[in-house]
Amino acid sequence: QVQLVESGGGLVQPGGSLRLSCAASGIVFSVYAMGWYRQVPGQQRESVAIMTSDGYTNYADSVKGRFAISRDTAKNTVYLQMNSLEPEDTAVYYCNAQYAPWNSDYWGQGTQVTVSS
Repeated sequence: QVQLVESGGGLVQPGGSLRLSCAASGIVFSVYAMGWYRQVPGQQRESVAIMTSDGYTNYADSVKGRFAISRDTAKNTVYLQMNSLEPEDTAVYYCNAQYAPWNSDYWGQGTQVTVSS
């Protein structure tokens, strides 16, 4: 059974930092592209950051220079370090795992990030 379990969300003041974690189980973590997405009520889910199995990264323009994605294959965990947070970063953040050759696409349950003073 595949599980992606996010943690690390919460309330932070503008300019602050948070680190999200996503622990994966039930998948061959090393071959999956791992990503973070976010969604605001009434809006579409958007890609925030993606890291492929070979370390290639891609970021949304709105987070470049502020967010950093990383992965620890030994712990089957992907992280999202979020710095200089802005109120516009407020959303539910979801972890995603994809492996195209197996048509595999999995989602976590989401973690709320609120940036407010």
